[in-house]
Amino acid sequence: MNITHAKLQPFPLSPPLNLPAFLFSSKSLPMPRKLKHAHVQNSPSFASTVYRKHTLLSYGSFGISRGRIRSSISEVEDEQKQKQKPVLVKRAYPFNEIEPKWQRYWEENRTFRTPDDVDASKPKYYVLDMFPYPSGAGLHVGHPLGYTATDILARFKRMQGYNVLHPMGWDAFGLPAEQYAIETGTHPKLTTLRNINRFRSQLKSLGFSYDWDREISTIEPEYYKWTQWIFLQLLKRGLAYQAEVPVNWCPALGTVLANEEVVDGVSERGGHPVIRKPMRQWMLKITAYADRLLEDLDELDWPESIKEMQRNWIGRSEGAEVEFCVLDSDGRETDMKITVYTTRPDTIFGATYLVVAPEYTLLSSIVSTKQRESVEEYQEIASRKSDLERTELQTEKTGVFSGCYAKNPTSGEPIPIWVADYVLGSYGTGAIMAVPAHDARDHEFASKFDIPIKWVVTPNNGSCIESVKAYSGEGIIINSSNMNAGLCINGLSSKEAAYKVIGWAEKNGKGNKKVNYKLRDWLFARQRYWGEPIPVIFLEDSGESIPVLETELPLTLPELDDFTPSGTGEPPLSKAVSWVKTIDPSSGIPATRETNTMPQWAGSCWYYLRFMDPQNPNELVDKAKEKYWSPVDVYVGGAEHAVLHLLYSRFWHKVLYDIGVVSTKEPFKCVINQGIILGEVQYTAFKDTDGNYISADSSVKLGEYVPETIPEERVVKSGEFFLLKDNPNIRLTARAHKMSKSRGNVVNPDDVVSEFGADSLRLYEMFMGPFRDSKTWNTSGIEGVHRFLGRTWRLIVGSPLHHGAFRDGTLVTDEEPTTEQLRAFHKCIAKVTEEIEGTRFNTGISAMMEFINAAYKWDKLPKATIEAFVLLLSPYAPHMAEELWSRLGHPDSIAYEAFPKADPVYLKESTIVLPIQINGKTRGTIEVEKGCSEEDAFTLASQDEKLSKYLDGKPIRKRIFVPGKILNVILDRQSAKASSIQ
Repeated sequence: MNITHAKLQPFPLSPPLNLPAFLFSSKSLPMPRKLKHAHVQNSPSFASTVYRKHTLLSYGSFGISRGRIRSSISEVEDEQKQKQKPVLVKRAYPFNEIEPKWQRYWEENRTFRTPDDVDASKPKYYVLDMFPYPSGAGLHVGHPLGYTATDILARFKRMQGYNVLHPMGWDAFGLPAEQYAIETGTHPKLTTLRNINRFRSQLKSLGFSYDWDREISTIEPEYYKWTQWIFLQLLKRGLAYQAEVPVNWCPALGTVLANEEVVDGVSERGGHPVIRKPMRQWMLKITAYADRLLEDLDELDWPESIKEMQRNWIGRSEGAEVEFCVLDSDGRETDMKITVYTTRPDTIFGATYLVVAPEYTLLSSIVSTKQRESVEEYQEIASRKSDLERTELQTEKTGVFSGCYAKNPTSGEPIPIWVADYVLGSYGTGAIMAVPAHDARDHEFASKFDIPIKWVVTPNNGSCIESVKAYSGEGIIINSSNMNAGLCINGLSSKEAAYKVIGWAEKNGKGNKKVNYKLRDWLFARQRYWGEPIPVIFLEDSGESIPVLETELPLTLPELDDFTPSGTGEPPLSKAVSWVKTIDPSSGIPATRETNTMPQWAGSCWYYLRFMDPQNPNELVDKAKEKYWSPVDVYVGGAEHAVLHLLYSRFWHKVLYDIGVVSTKEPFKCVINQGIILGEVQYTAFKDTDGNYISADSSVKLGEYVPETIPEERVVKSGEFFLLKDNPNIRLTARAHKMSKSRGNVVNPDDVVSEFGADSLRLYEMFMGPFRDSKTWNTSGIEGVHRFLGRTWRLIVGSPLHHGAFRDGTLVTDEEPTTEQLRAFHKCIAKVTEEIEGTRFNTGISAMMEFINAAYKWDKLPKATIEAFVLLLSPYAPHMAEELWSRLGHPDSIAYEAFPKADPVYLKESTIVLPIQINGKTRGTIEVEKGCSEEDAFTLASQDEKLSKYLDGKPIRKRIFVPGKILNVILDRQSAKASSIQ
């Protein structure tokens, strides 16, 4: 399924390749600050503005001011009349002509299309970006970092003879579009399609070699038909179910959120407060795959930090479930039991109280009449906290007594039952045995509420235990014996004691061994409109849920004018009455459709599979195509998706593996997290209430003073500090922040491309530093790589002619390259190849810069060497490489030409550095061929500018030459002295 321009009407916003992308945004954007009038007038994009009035004026309805366009045109025409002739701009190279030309060529010739039927005998390379959510803001310069890296890899592998799959699509359902729709009354489909057009035009302007024939979007029914199909397979296998569970409810967004979507008690999207409340929801049983998700991590070439985050999120632990009998008001045992999960059954004699979560299902039955009001008030307060807030170690512990007691099954002692929010209803059984002597949280709680603390473990090394804090380590068990209960574990190690307690519990019907996970089942329903409909109906007479027939998919989203949440939890889809009411086709019984929708993550769980076979109407993916292309060889995206998208995708993939849809256990062979590009450094000074500057020394509390942003031209660096240029006694703070509209530090790639060209932007982002590291954007820094491209162009094409334009053709010759030239070039080939394969793109660029520096010293430019260098440059700067390749006489694109291979013969060092001594003192070095004779070495030393002053006209007594090691020239000092006297 493809998104074509025709399908995206009435938003024909994918611009002609030589028009600036900012003209197609939701509102007109200003020209970049650094652009001068002359520069703008001579850019192709601006020329298009002048000479295509009829084209631009047709876009007035999209926020482009017709008056502004006419005004701009008249200003240019007036200025040109005054000067009587066009203004020529001296550019480092004509990127403004080259880049639109080759982007047009690639699109017209579908250069990067991967055929449906490839030659399966060739190796494959599937390189994928985490596909973007198309926001209205468009791209900023941080986004192309990952896209450029994958494009270099894709181009490199094509040139190495691989079948390459390098697609792009859109994760287009989700909250932002719906929130915008609610605020503006615009249908989310319209804004989403407009944003997709803007993103696509920006990506094309950067020359990425995506196969646009495979473009997909999660909002297309042809796509989400298969998302719904996967849900039905989960439902068939009992992996999708409904349950009454405590959920994260966001009143502002009007929907529930998964635990992973709540950060510090607020929604990840929008930062709105989130509360906990019970609701009936669709759940996916990801916990059924917990062990496999954990075990298979070891096989993956992923960052260890990401694998560790998943291990921690899954949180597998081994322990025991033990029953504590609830006592009545007279201290007698009742039929009610509280089951706790513990990873330390060896400490059970030290359990001096129980804690149940505020949402514990049996709490209303346990709590005493006297304490009921206090407990209910506490439950209300706890519902407003996120799981993270509740379990944070540094958070002050809170709780309330239930008014009831339970019996410790090992000691036989009655212990109080408390309600505290540091225990979660979603983890374990929702209740814990609290051992304050050996758990930090329990110790803090017990100390606060004056609950007894009983020590039952001593360290193996015999050291004393500090009573002011818990000892959580293992050791030797003490104070743990009750012969009436038939259990004594004193003197055992913690591990031995744990086994004995579990055996005792199982024998006496008090508990059993248990493996537990922190991972919870995936909350899969959203009370929103803009998402995939869930293909389930409910019979009116019984409420029974019935899956929609697969032959009726896709179940499409109905049109709605009112997307606002009800505020009660009733989804907006319930307003589509005619869509909601339906008939069960098998029984004829009236039914209603599910009005919750799937979360945004649903469509992004499996899109990498659809890219393999995007047009297939009959199955999710053709088996032969999936078997050839799976798994994804390199997957590039942000580390923030570690326990959301990456974990969810792995879960769905394993389900699809189990039902025979895919042939591999894991979807992504290698995951790479690119670093973040931060905004430019911002300098801040601080003033007191009288307006005087205060130096930002470490001893000063800056929060007491008024901050003032200082422009870079007023800043001077001294050592490690930044100072106010006109008052060096004032130290400033310097910090780079993540790019965001709120900080005003977003850099639009359209502006950079307009001023420096797409190839310069690509090279700069790769040259800033190691790909995986975060780095700070500096607009002036791009000028360095821009100069390198200019030098490359002038080396091969020549300097501009007197009128500013460049000649056709090149300066290369047909002469055979010298050995020296071949050595320099093959060294460059080896380095660039090695660095691309290792994703060390910055050092690959450095190698090419070194080669260009060396080539400027050559008298002639052999065609064979220069052509091969252009091939090396191609993955990094594809527009320039295509143009140079064409000028070198090649009619076809460079994209599928063979990437050069280094010849080991030329990588061997044939020269050595030979130290030269005069009278035993080293005076310099010379470079000589291996096996150089003494006479040749002496001749070269005599010709060296630095050494010749010691040797010219001086009588030599002897020479000491050790081949390959040293040449020592001993002067005849007596003769030299006599000569000077005469």
